[in-house]
Amino acid sequence: MDFYSIKGFFTEAHFLELIDHYRGFGPLIGISLPLIEAFFPILPLVVFVLANSVAFGPFLGFIYSWLGSCLGSILLFYLVRKFGQKRFYNFLNKHPKASNAIKWIEKRGFGPIFLLFCFPFSPSFLINIVAGISKINIKQFIIALVLGKFTLIAIISYLGKHITSVFHDPRKATVTVILIAVLWVVGKVIEKRMNFNEKTPSDTDQTQPSDE
Repeated sequence: MDFYSIKGFFTEAHFLELIDHYRGFGPLIGISLPLIEAFFPILPLVVFVLANSVAFGPFLGFIYSWLGSCLGSILLFYLVRKFGQKRFYNFLNKHPKASNAIKWIEKRGFGPIFLLFCFPFSPSFLINIVAGISKINIKQFIIALVLGKFTLIAIISYLGKHITSVFHDPRKATVTVILIAVLWVVGKVIEKRMNFNEKTPSDTDQTQPSDE
């Protein structure tokens, strides 16, 4: 397969044909493509999102892309956490810079993961692996993932093929920054409430009188 064949494969038109060919499977193909992208970062998430939007409409296309991308990231995170965390963590501890980066993510929790997931050119494959290796709470990861991917796919849907225009168009840049800021606040509120709820049972146990 030559360069032009490969380039032709990773196009919106090609994936629209693929979605149309497997339309009998309903939303399965629309969800599967961004899910698979979580494991193979060479695949173009931007193209999948745009193809889903054309094939299923802006709303359903957005939902399928968001759902598939989140499911793929959660699955990769779980596999790393379940089968590779200790092995990778011991390896990275021998490399101070990598170890410090993981500890920084563990300490900050929601913030850096959310921001990294927001941007189209962030290496989400590596983010999922690093989060799985780290000791970050899975709830924090899922909150950051769901809101970050929502932001990412909304940005792709809004900007379309001209993603880099956000750096040149003040109006688009403003909308993007507002969206990120709003969901950042929403995520921090959810994170704080979940932390509060996690502490509540132990606090309640301490205040309850003993039966003895």
